[in-house]
Amino acid sequence: MNFLYDELKNYGRNILLVYGGGSIKKNGIYDSIIKILNDLNKNVFEVSGVMPNPTVEKLYEGAKVAKENDVDFILAVGGGSVCDYSKAVSVSAYCEEDPWDKYYLRMEDVDNKIIPEGCVLTMVGTGSEMNGGAVITNHAQKLKIGHVFSDNVFPKFSILNPIFTYSVPRYQMVAGFFDIMSHILGQYFSGTDDNTSDYIAEGLMKSLINSSRVAINEPTNYEARSNIMWIATWALNTLIAKGKTTDWEVHMIGQAIGAYSDATHGMTLSAVSMPYYRFIENDGLAKFKRYAINVWNVNPEGKTDKEVADEGLKEMEDWMNELGLVMNITDLGVTEDMLEGIADSSFINQGGYRILTHEDIVEILKQSM
Repeated sequence: MNFLYDELKNYGRNILLVYGGGSIKKNGIYDSIIKILNDLNKNVFEVSGVMPNPTVEKLYEGAKVAKENDVDFILAVGGGSVCDYSKAVSVSAYCEEDPWDKYYLRMEDVDNKIIPEGCVLTMVGTGSEMNGGAVITNHAQKLKIGHVFSDNVFPKFSILNPIFTYSVPRYQMVAGFFDIMSHILGQYFSGTDDNTSDYIAEGLMKSLINSSRVAINEPTNYEARSNIMWIATWALNTLIAKGKTTDWEVHMIGQAIGAYSDATHGMTLSAVSMPYYRFIENDGLAKFKRYAINVWNVNPEGKTDKEVADEGLKEMEDWMNELGLVMNITDLGVTEDMLEGIADSSFINQGGYRILTHEDIVEILKQSM
């Protein structure tokens, strides 16, 4: 924790400590951080109870606390939801209008004071520790929306210690693993040129597959958890998006499911990924073939491109089942009467191999049940 002490010296007296359900009090992280803050003579204010899918009401609460106490710095201690939430608070505290309307409905840039923030990561998956993304849920409007803010909203520092992730329950751990995979796939399955970013993405995916298999059997394997933590950061810090149009449709559908079901984010992605990628496979067949060969080591000899691509997707499906991911949306509480509404709430992505229609999304959702 010496790194945290050295970083916090650089910021003002009033610190807003943000965390989730209280696990950091059970594992000792909270006490260690409070000691550092006290040693630095900081005034500490707290917002606890940040949920896995932070709500707009919780955002209003945090923004109010930050502004009323003239907070100089926000310290997020937790996983991606806590980091996302803290970034949303950082841009909302001094927003002169409703931040939900400004940032999440109209998608406008920040033109007000931003409170700097930093992260102590306790769960991996989102990459939120090194990007400007902040996802907020509005249950009343049945919307879950992510705004990717510019680099002036990036955390000023992030402390990544794999040991802090050991106590994460298995369900949340593997959900995080697939969130990482989905981030990489969303950038990889776009474009047709020979792009260096794709070679980096393939290496990250191969490392993730290997380390995840170790971690599900040995959750405290430091090397595996360290590799996964590092992969998660590189998966969504803008590096492998360079030169790519990117396809976030799986995330758009998954977030819409989350707005209806409040399900764990990574599991909403796993539940729709196989139907989605099989739906668009023919539109990007060359890349799906490459994916099968370069990531899953499928032997193409004597097979058609479609057969190779199909085998690659089957290998991915087998790996997902091996991890114990949710593979259908019914298990997340989605019922048939929700499908039209979920499709209505799913933003249409323009960067992939196929631009979906409303009817396409409904069909993918049906196949996901």
